[in-house]
Amino acid sequence: MTRILIVDDEAKIREMIVKYAKHEGFETDEAANGMEAVEKCEAGNYDLVIMDVMMPELDGFSAVKEIKKIRPAIPFIMLSALGEEYDRIHGFDIGVDDYVVKPFSSKELMMRIHAILKRVSPAAASGDTKQVGEMCIDYSARTVTIRGERIPLSPKEYELLAYLAKNTGIALTREQLLQNVWGYDFFGDDRTLDTHIKLLRRNLGDYAKYIVTLRGVGYRFEKDE
Repeated sequence: MTRILIVDDEAKIREMIVKYAKHEGFETDEAANGMEAVEKCEAGNYDLVIMDVMMPELDGFSAVKEIKKIRPAIPFIMLSALGEEYDRIHGFDIGVDDYVVKPFSSKELMMRIHAILKRVSPAAASGDTKQVGEMCIDYSARTVTIRGERIPLSPKEYELLAYLAKNTGIALTREQLLQNVWGYDFFGDDRTLDTHIKLLRRNLGDYAKYIVTLRGVGYRFEKDE
């Protein structure tokens, strides 16, 4: 059974999420602050963590960093009353998979959980790779290397690059990217996509040139010459 850790210093929010999560068939555990969340992840494994940002003892961002040291593969959904771009960028930069601003719809949160779990599940992969110059995208291992050195991409950055690369030469609209990479009909603005593109380009260095912006449309992954 899928295990989800719900981390929030507000008991009512935890209770609401637990109610909907159990209805979806998930097994749940709770933590009231970041430090408790780290301790629980040290003691056991979870399939996904829902993490509030502003909490006593240890904030959500710091907790994510600590948990990733011991459980690097766990996906995270951040909950926050903050909606500033800096907070989103910071969350995505440390490897957060999704970002939900309070107040939020519990049904939408469950949909996001299902979308993330579907993407990170160990489904059979084709085992193929894509070589672009000295950059290699390994679809089965979900890794990207440049000149033999592994590039530290977040799960979402990898999924975005993989989708772009699989559709090399095709103009992809923002709507297509949001629906296919995020896995649901996106309800927010497209700054989330632009933020991930910005982070992805930064991590790819010279290979960022292959991701071309199509003004008023979206993005395209260029063919290797």
